Amino acid sequence: MAWLNISANRMRSFLTMLGIVIGVGAIIALMTIVNGATASINEEVSTFGADRISIQIQGTEQKAGMTSEEIADLTEIEGVRGVSPTLQGMVASPVSADDISLSGRSEVYFEQTPDALEKGRGLLQADIEQETPVAVIGAELANQWFPLEDPINKEVTLNGRTFTVVGVLAPSSSFSVTSVNELVMIPYPLAQRVLGVTTINQTDLYMEAGADANGIVDQATVVLRNAFNQNEDVYSVTNFEDALASIDQINSMLSMLLVGIASISLLVGGIGIMNMMLVSVTERTSEIGLRKALGASPGYIQLQFLLESIFLSLLGGLIGIGFGAALAFLASLAMGIGFTLSGTSIVIAAGFSMIIGVIFGFVPARKASRLNPIEALRSA
Repeated sequence: MAWLNISANRMRSFLTMLGIVIGVGAIIALMTIVNGATASINEEVSTFGADRISIQIQGTEQKAGMTSEEIADLTEIEGVRGVSPTLQGMVASPVSADDISLSGRSEVYFEQTPDALEKGRGLLQADIEQETPVAVIGAELANQWFPLEDPINKEVTLNGRTFTVVGVLAPSSSFSVTSVNELVMIPYPLAQRVLGVTTINQTDLYMEAGADANGIVDQATVVLRNAFNQNEDVYSVTNFEDALASIDQINSMLSMLLVGIASISLLVGGIGIMNMMLVSVTERTSEIGLRKALGASPGYIQLQFLLESIFLSLLGGLIGIGFGAALAFLASLAMGIGFTLSGTSIVIAAGFSMIIGVIFGFVPARKASRLNPIEALRSA
């Protein structure tokens, strides 16, 4: 009987459910988009090196960075499987007036980042030791410098030195921590000569599987303190495992905030259901009086109207889940992130919609059940 009444007033029922549809759809879409964006960021950070500890050197006037001997001390730390010194600087582009980023790297970076390359090879230990003039360039630079050509084994001139291109870096995504699309990588000893520096201002430590990250950070800090006269303000040590944990925590907080905002729409939808049910009780006064006169109990009348409210909210919730999933899918395609419909978001949305139906349907159902049958029939 509750379902038949809803079916008999399709347009009014749909308009009543619209607030629930929008609220549930907003919860599903927002939580799915946030989860997809967070997963893409986590994947990018993991690819960039979740097992990596990064050391940044700000330096002092007396000492701008680390020496090769101090880099060697880092390689002796227990649990470290590789150390990759990094230099950064700017050089003139060989084909335009703009400057481009130049990075000095070692073979360790390519050994520990197997998906770093799109084509060709990375830097080898022999390139580092012999300061071989070879370069690995970003995907955008490859397209700019060698349009419609294979850049491998082509030559480029940087700061008056000629380098042979031996590899092309894989393109960075929009969620990449650092873009390599317009970057040139060369052996770091050669980069020191090209950039005119003698020290190293960034180093990456790659950890062995199961290694104690905090212990490695502590030992690296000891090396850095000794290198910079116990001055702790001239360097920073970043553990990317901690970064991933922070991202997950931010994701949880953001999801809760978005659910709270979207729940306002559910509240408005619940008020709409209660308003429609109160109007329905008024319109069906004679029906209620007749049912009571024929022996229907107050509990039966209350259950009928409560079921109508629950049906409206649940049906609106189901439509909202489909609407929200479709909206999240389209947004994921536009943003270039993964689409994963969370079971948690579905349970939360469906649960909220049912609770809304019970809470906002109780008052009209209670009112209907307490009508006096004689007065109800007389009002007809």
